[in-house]
Formats: sequence, C-alpha cells, structure tokens
Amino acid sequence: METFVTKEQKKRRQIYLDNLPLADALKFWEEKLRGNGLLIPLKGEDIPVWSSQGRVTAEAVSANISSPFYHCAAMDGYAVKFVDTFGASETLPKILQTGKQAVAVDTGDPIPDGFNAVIMIENVNRVSEDEIEIIKPATPWQHVRTIGEDIVATELILPENHRIRPVDIGAMLAGGITKISVRRRPKIVIIPTGTELIEPGTKLERGGIIEYNSSILGGMAEEWGAEAVRWAIVRDDYELLKANIQKALDAGDMVVVNAGSSAGSEDFTVHAIKELGEVFVHGINIKPGKPVILGMIKGKPVVGIPGYPVSAVLTFKLFVKPIIYKWHGMSEPAAERLKARLSRQVSSHLGQEEFVRVKLGSVGDNIIATPIQRGAGALMSLVRADGIIRVPAASEGIAGGTEIDVELLRPRDEIVNTIVCIGSHDNTLDILSNILKKRYPHLSLSSAHVGSMGGLIALRRNEAHIAGTHLLDEDTGEYNVPFLKRLLPEKKIVLINLVYREQGLLIHRGNPKGIKDFKDLTRKDITFINRQNGSGTRLLLDKNLKDLKIESHDINGYGHEEYTHMGVAAAVKSGAADAGLAILSAARALGLHFITVAKERYDIAIPKEFYNLPMMQSLLSIIRNDEEFKKAVAALGGYDATDMGKVMYEN
Repeated sequence: METFVTKEQKKRRQIYLDNLPLADALKFWEEKLRGNGLLIPLKGEDIPVWSSQGRVTAEAVSANISSPFYHCAAMDGYAVKFVDTFGASETLPKILQTGKQAVAVDTGDPIPDGFNAVIMIENVNRVSEDEIEIIKPATPWQHVRTIGEDIVATELILPENHRIRPVDIGAMLAGGITKISVRRRPKIVIIPTGTELIEPGTKLERGGIIEYNSSILGGMAEEWGAEAVRWAIVRDDYELLKANIQKALDAGDMVVVNAGSSAGSEDFTVHAIKELGEVFVHGINIKPGKPVILGMIKGKPVVGIPGYPVSAVLTFKLFVKPIIYKWHGMSEPAAERLKARLSRQVSSHLGQEEFVRVKLGSVGDNIIATPIQRGAGALMSLVRADGIIRVPAASEGIAGGTEIDVELLRPRDEIVNTIVCIGSHDNTLDILSNILKKRYPHLSLSSAHVGSMGGLIALRRNEAHIAGTHLLDEDTGEYNVPFLKRLLPEKKIVLINLVYREQGLLIHRGNPKGIKDFKDLTRKDITFINRQNGSGTRLLLDKNLKDLKIESHDINGYGHEEYTHMGVAAAVKSGAADAGLAILSAARALGLHFITVAKERYDIAIPKEFYNLPMMQSLLSIIRNDEEFKKAVAALGGYDATDMGKVMYEN
C-alpha cells in the first residue's frame, strides 16, 4: 500500500547532511552553547546530608562544630595531670591517688577539667583501692584527642563542584552539617520516535521493533548524574513530533530525539527543530552516527541522534555527556586507555572517522585487540566489546599488528584475566563462558568467531590463548592435527577435545521445498546461506561439493556468508535463506528441520606456554569435571561428550 505524501513532506525530504569533522562539530557545539549561556553549572538545591551520596556540591561546605568538640580519651586507662607523673621510672615507681591524681576513663570519654594526659591501662599497676602505680612519666596530651583534632569549626570540609562520597557524608555529619546545597540533577528528556516501535512486553508482530534505546540512553544519563525522563513513543508524524518536542522542553533541561535524524521520507526531526528553533549542525563525518542534529529551542539544547543502537550510544556519549558534566560544574573524566596490538587489518572509508568495537585480552607480553561486528544496529557488539578504537578520517584503515590506542569499556584488570578464544564458533563456548564466570568471578572467556583457520593463524601470531577448531583433512580423514602440523610446525600445542557434534543442512520446519541433500542446493528456487571462508563448516561444505562434482557458482547464495552457526540458523528461520550448513544445536534452538551430513570433532588448541596458566587450568577443570557444564551441553542436543577434556594430540 502506497503512503500518501503531501507537498510539504516532499519539500522536507530535500535536505542534505553536513559533512563536518568530529573535532569541528564538538568545538562548534560547545561554542554555540557557551554563547547562549548553556554551559554554566546549574543552581543548587538543599537536601539532607545522609541522602547526598553521588551528588555534586553547589557551594563550599564548612564545619559548624569541631570534631571532637571536647578533649576525649584516645585509649582506655587513667586521665592524669602530666606534672604529677614526673620522676616515675621502673626503679622508682610513682604512686597516684585515684579520684584526685588519676581518673579512670574509657576510649571516647571526656577528659576531666584540669587533666591533660592518659596513661594506658596496660601501663598501670593497681596498688590498692585508692592508688595506682606508674613506671613512666606521661607527656602533655598523651593519648588524648584534643578539641578539633579531626575537624576545626569553620574549616573547609568539601569544595564546590565536588562529587560526594560516603566518607564525605561522615565528615559533614561529624562537622555538625545536616543539610547541604547540591547541584540540581539536570533532566534529560529522551523521545523515542518511529511508527514501527512498540513498548517492551507488548505482543511482537511482523514489522514491530521493541523500543530499548531510551532505556540504554537513560541509564547512561543516570550514570553521569542526570535524571532521565523517558518520553512515550512518538510515531512518524511531523505535527505530532513537533508538539511532543514542545512539551518535552517544559519537562527538562535538554531534549534528545532518538531516530528520524537522517534524510528519509519519515525523518522529520531536523525540520521540527528548525521550525521551533535553530539547527547548528546536521551531519558529522563519523561512522557510525553520521546523521546527528545539534540545535537549540527556547534556550535549551536539542539533540537528534540516529536510531541504530550503536550510533545512538556513540553520539549520545559524544554530544550529551560533556554538557551534563558542565552542568554539574565538573570536568568530564578521562576514559581509561591502553595500548594494544591489532590482531587483523581494519579497512575503513577514506575521509570518515570510524569508531570500531574490539575485544581485548592479554596474550603473552601483548594486549591483543580483535575487531568485532561493525554494524550500527549490532547491539550485542556493544555488550561484548571491551574497548573502542578510532580509525582517523585521513586513513583507509589500520594494518594488522599495528599498535593502537584503545578506549576501555571495562576495567583493565578484567582484561588481564580474560582467556582469549579465537577460531571456530560453537554454542558450547557460550555455556563455558558462563560457567567460568560463575565458578571464577575474576575470570572471563572472550570469543571471536573467525573460523578454524583464522583461529590457528591467531595462535601462530600469538594473538590468542586458545582456538576452537574442527578442520577435516581430506587426505587422511583426520581432524585438526594435520593442520596444526602444517600451520604451526614450530609451536608446541596441546589439543583438547571439547565435543563431537552433528553438522547438517538446516531447513525450514516441515521442509516445504523438499530438500534432501546437497544436490538440491543447485535448484533455482533454493537460496543458500554459507559460512565464511576458512571456517571448518565451509571446508566440510566444499569437500561434499567436490565429491559430488557440484560447482559453487551453481549454488544461489554461496557467496552470502555468516560467521556463526546461530547466524546461519537465524537466516534460515527468517526466510532470508532456504538452507544452510550448521550444527544440530543451532537447528534445535530455532526449531528448524535438520538433515545430518557428518559427525565431526570439535577441539580446543592450546599453546603449551599458556597451558599451565592458573586461568587455563580453571577453564580445563570445568571442561573435565564440571557436571553442570556437561548437563548444559547435553541439553543443547547434537553433542557427544565422550572425550570431553581428553588430550587428542600433544607435541
């Protein structure tokens, strides 16, 4: 059904995105906001001290009283006048009258007027009911906490623009402060837009997309000290969007419109902002996240960010985070960074600055960065990423092996305690990763799926601790060992079996097109989904095609590749393909028909230099001994754990 488009809508389509470099856009954005008085700290509000953790002081905090506000005993013992103790020694002990010359005190008790020292109870010998004996003279104010020893009345406790910590709360209370002025938390209103969006928990139907970006962005804003206001979904309607932006301006300090920032027929954001206020920038030369809108309405910043989650997160961080910190009167904290070696080449478009997500791990003497999925819609790439690298606009990419600067997305110590697995994908690795984290919370397993050949090459380059592999040698019929000997002749390797598994053709449930074997893949009405070159599954496919004398160009979709078994299963399930070669557990996970092709051996190759590392032994203990792991693998279906953990080869 064709959508009716008005002349006004056609006019609005005629827009052109700017191509502003990121540095220029950030500078221009700051200048515009500063020029309009929008980067000054927000005014303060009074709140109780005990509920102030994490807030930012709006003015200096000074003590109302001293702490302690009286002289008190720092030890259990006797309060004395130090002059009365002169001459005491081991050979000539001195006797003091209790109640007159010595008064019993416990830690924290007030020191009686006229007394100015405390002798610890351990250094006192009680002679009688009314007398004690000491063998050492006291010094003035010995073991006494004097008035103001910790805090003196009027002393500065906290400066302005300080984020309050638990210890700060204690210091303020000790100084007699019960109420303070803190920066008002800025309200960031986030408006999700799109007719296709539905609320989480709503019944999902074809064409509907669950709206989750506002929750991600709201969580980020809360982390930075703002209050997130999540607006109801606004469908793609120009007047409706405009009305909601106007209402949102009254509800917050900044409005962020998510989606509708590009140049499509239903991308109305830029026009709405222009009509209501002013647009400073539309389009920044970055990937992902180019169609960003930076503007102002009624003296408040309004930002339009792309709808794809990776683009939304990146641009929200670039253009919203700095403002929130300035409203708190604070500098944006510098991201933790480290140097790493890039495991493989990253190609990029010349003239566009690109942000690439990477997995990190400490392998030998190097931190290795492995690029992961780069699509702007790949939310899980953000979940799995350990860091971000930037490819400069003046570059066409970064060569493998290059030392690069990485902005960390998780703590450095977690990266050091990560086992890096590069190679063939298997669903059991996800279970293994979860059990490892469950049994050993300080450890992680990081998997990058580049195929069996890619994994062995990563071991050769010292870029991984382990590699998953299931390579069948056509000449010998043996799995993995011939490839280790050929590709890693100088490297000492221990090859451990993880599972035997069933590979086969994944078909739509009920097999509506009657596919029986590889010969049917040559039919014109069949679309195939392949695994990437270098994967063991691809080698298995090519061997079968060769045996059957089938040419790859006769298969529709042979060049269309996925990097995981679940990716193949998803392509078949969605209807993007009629068939694909993958493991039985992937077929069962998505309810697909399965035609068995082969039972193969899936092993983990471990260089001997890493084999005895404590974290590797922890991983192996799970593979060999953990019943929960074995039961979870069996529940997937299509696996044989007979040799799980067994050494299949060692050189």
